[in-house]
Amino acid sequence: MLFNTGMVLTFFCCTGCSNDKPAEPVTATTVAAVEKPDFGGYETQAQWGEHLVTIAGCNDCHTPKKMTPMGPVDDSSLLLSGHPEKMPPPDVDRKQMESKGLVVTATFTSWVGPWGISYAANLTPDQSGTGTWTEDQFVYAIKNMVSKGLPGSRPLMPPMSMMPVKHMKDAELRAIFAYLKTVKPVSNHSIQPAAPVLASK
Repeated sequence: MLFNTGMVLTFFCCTGCSNDKPAEPVTATTVAAVEKPDFGGYETQAQWGEHLVTIAGCNDCHTPKKMTPMGPVDDSSLLLSGHPEKMPPPDVDRKQMESKGLVVTATFTSWVGPWGISYAANLTPDQSGTGTWTEDQFVYAIKNMVSKGLPGSRPLMPPMSMMPVKHMKDAELRAIFAYLKTVKPVSNHSIQPAAPVLASK
């Protein structure tokens, strides 16, 4: 019996020399691994947001302070609730501060500068804070530095308008918003900024 050696060789190469590996079966585990979102190495979006809030220094201005023997520290009972609405601004000669271009604060929640007076907003999920905000609204507010994330609203004032948080990625800002939804709601109405005294002269 005669064989066509060319045909045998071709058949062998086409069937025995294939580098293709059989496809691995798709399981719930492999699907979950592919679909698992990236939260910056944290288990949840809110945990990532808490980390970002901490390293971005959001508490520096948005959390009221209490005095201790070691100096001012964050008042954890008022976490991220902004400038207390009944607390007066720093008692300084505003005209002198403005004319010299100085920026002054006593509590870090209110700031006197050439722009007037600005107050840290309430970021807690209370109705007086961000309780009615949407995620998109929060991202828009930070990216565009506008009050309450409403198009056409007033710009955010210094020092907030100077903060590099506006350069964060959308995913990072959404993580921060997720974290803000987990903090204790504090009823504290945000105070609108005051115009500089020299502007009226």
